[in-house]
Amino acid sequence: MDINFFFEDLDEISLSKDMDIQWIDSCIKKYSKKTGDLNFIFCSDSYLLQINKQYLKHNYFTDIITFDSCENNLISGDIYISVDRVVENAEKFKVSFFNELHRVMIHGVLHLLGLNDSDEEEKAVMREAENECLNFYKNI
Repeated sequence: MDINFFFEDLDEISLSKDMDIQWIDSCIKKYSKKTGDLNFIFCSDSYLLQINKQYLKHNYFTDIITFDSCENNLISGDIYISVDRVVENAEKFKVSFFNELHRVMIHGVLHLLGLNDSDEEEKAVMREAENECLNFYKNI
């Protein structure tokens, strides 16, 4: 298991890395999977827009892009998160920056675990799973 945090095109944000690692690992174990290599890359809107254009051929801002490299029950991947989007969404949804950041982080992990959010039913399942995992964080 190797969970890493990187910062591209912005200053490093203060994370409780040990706590975040324990939390992410416990959420993955809840799905009877094992934590592999996960890279969280926190970046600016413009940095993530370039990733979105280059790899997904999308020309719009997004809060997260997840690249899956899972093998069997080993959950691995690269999760790019726009801190600019997280700040804006935290204000929009009237939640703290860290609450929104953790929601987006676990959203990426849940995608690696096989959850999707392409229709309303899937979005509801995803939101419920996010909330369950956010509750785990409170108990660490």
